[in-house]
Amino acid sequence: MAEQEKLRIDKYLWAIRLFKTRSLATEACKAGRVKFNGQNLKASAVVKPGDVYQVSKGIEKKVIEVVELLYNRVEAKIAVTKYKDITPEEETYGFKSVFHAPALKRDRGTGRPTKKDRREIDDLTEGLFEEK
Repeated sequence: MAEQEKLRIDKYLWAIRLFKTRSLATEACKAGRVKFNGQNLKASAVVKPGDVYQVSKGIEKKVIEVVELLYNRVEAKIAVTKYKDITPEEETYGFKSVFHAPALKRDRGTGRPTKKDRREIDDLTEGLFEEK
C-alpha cells in the first residue's frame, strides 16, 4: 500500500483530465510547461495534497491546487472535485482556444495580402496570441 501513496505529476494531470493522454502530460513536463514554485518539474515528481502547480497548455494557463490524490482517470464530474482551479482572473485568456478567437476577414476576391496589408494585420493582432 506504500507504493499507492506516491503519485507522479504526469499521472495526476492525466487523471484529473488536464491532458488527454498521459504521454501528453509527460511531454508537457519535459517541455517545462508544468511548474511548482516557479521550478520546472520532471514527470516523476511526487504530488501531495495542498501543492500548487502552474500548468501551461497551449494558450491556456492554469494554476491548480491539489485537493485529493487521484490514481486513475475518472469521469469529468468527479475529476474536477480533486483539484481547485485558482488561476488569477487577469491570467485567464478571453477565448477557450485559437478557434474561438476573432478572425480577421478579407473581402472576397482581393487576393493575397500585400506586404503592407500583412504589416497592418500584424499590428492589429500584436499581443493577442503571444504568451506572457
